[in-house]
Amino acid sequence: MAFTLTTHLEFAAAHRLRGYEGNCERLHGHNWKVAISVSGHELNEVGMLIDFKEIKRKGKMVLNQLDHFYLNDIPPFDAQLNPTAENIAFYLFEQLAQQINDDRIRITAITVWENDRNSATYSHD
Repeated sequence: MAFTLTTHLEFAAAHRLRGYEGNCERLHGHNWKVAISVSGHELNEVGMLIDFKEIKRKGKMVLNQLDHFYLNDIPPFDAQLNPTAENIAFYLFEQLAQQINDDRIRITAITVWENDRNSATYSHD
């Protein structure tokens, strides 16, 4: 049994998908929504796994590196990864794991919505 907390943040950014045949190969933008989920078994002395404010603070530190930028200009999306919703979810998972993971808490999933209908989730198996 574990506790799971999820909080939502957002950022705005433009991208284009390399090698894609269709509208998304052209420059376009999204108001991305991001759900950050963390899990753990042990609550602190206050009875929290982690304060939601702390998840948001660390999440905003990572998202600020993408907010109002052209993602194709930012590593690793400039050459290594195509800035798909899937790759953005993976990237955010890796970046946030470095910020949040410790002996009690682990990032378990990142979901990225490019609009109200379409999302991609990267989770730890």
